[in-house]
Amino acid sequence: MRYSKFLILGGLGFIGRHVARTLLAQGHTVRVFDRYAPNHHEAARIFNSLNGLEFATGDFTDKDTIYKALIGCDACIHLVTTTLPATSNEDKLYDIQSNLVGTVQLLEAMRNQDIKKMIFLSSGGTVYGNPNYTPIDENHPTNPQSSYGIVKLAIEKYCQLFNHLHGANTIILRLSNPYGPGQSGSGIQGAVPAFTAKALAGQPIEIWGDGNIVRDYIHIDDVSRAIIDATQYRGEETVFNIGNGVGTSLNDIIGFLRETLNKEVKVNYSNARSFDVSTNILDISKAKKELGWLPSIDFKYGINTVIDDFLGMDN
Repeated sequence: MRYSKFLILGGLGFIGRHVARTLLAQGHTVRVFDRYAPNHHEAARIFNSLNGLEFATGDFTDKDTIYKALIGCDACIHLVTTTLPATSNEDKLYDIQSNLVGTVQLLEAMRNQDIKKMIFLSSGGTVYGNPNYTPIDENHPTNPQSSYGIVKLAIEKYCQLFNHLHGANTIILRLSNPYGPGQSGSGIQGAVPAFTAKALAGQPIEIWGDGNIVRDYIHIDDVSRAIIDATQYRGEETVFNIGNGVGTSLNDIIGFLRETLNKEVKVNYSNARSFDVSTNILDISKAKKELGWLPSIDFKYGINTVIDDFLGMDN
């Protein structure tokens, strides 16, 4: 079955915008669900096209709103998250109620409308916890150190329960650290855009710890391809790591910025945070084999696309 009308939950977010643009370019119909709908001109700018584009707005936790948003769609891409790894422990009940309960309501609404296919974006950066070995494969023990990771893992289990009990066809993508053009440099999540924005502005970069924390950074174009490839997957596997398969430290990012910008980049080091895992590099061999997907953008080229995007915004 080739899916033709996609509901993208969180479609105005960084990942959602890129996925929607790619699907629209391929001729699919896309319904973007988010808390608000942009005006006509803003939508045309964000998505490059209004052909095949629809909007639904509301609260993800409102089951009637979600039920209506699903009507007429044959597949769902679930990108909504209401918390961040760094802040989720501050209000665990909110994390559970908004993300876990909201997703179970979504799964029930899909079952009631006989919509089988969903792609759920989980977190390869938090569900595993401190690794016993690297690169981390999908069979690695899961010991998340934040409410964010625990809730992501619980959602995965409910997705698999609906697959088992009701014949749903949910694919779980455990994503590493996405980055790329269009990502805000002012938020508390996303080292690449935050560091780039500071470096371009000549401001000091704040790093928790000694800068040797290693993460697996994946360009947004590779993320979009993985999500779309997963919508067409017909095999038996349900959980895939999606990353670049290469580790890059925070100090490495600083080094790339200094080299690319040919300027000194100031860094202030602070005490490490207790919830930060020291190393996270994903084994992506299963995604390569089963999905036929392979990341194509290395970090040096990728960070240049981020720099060019920020410089373009200033013009």
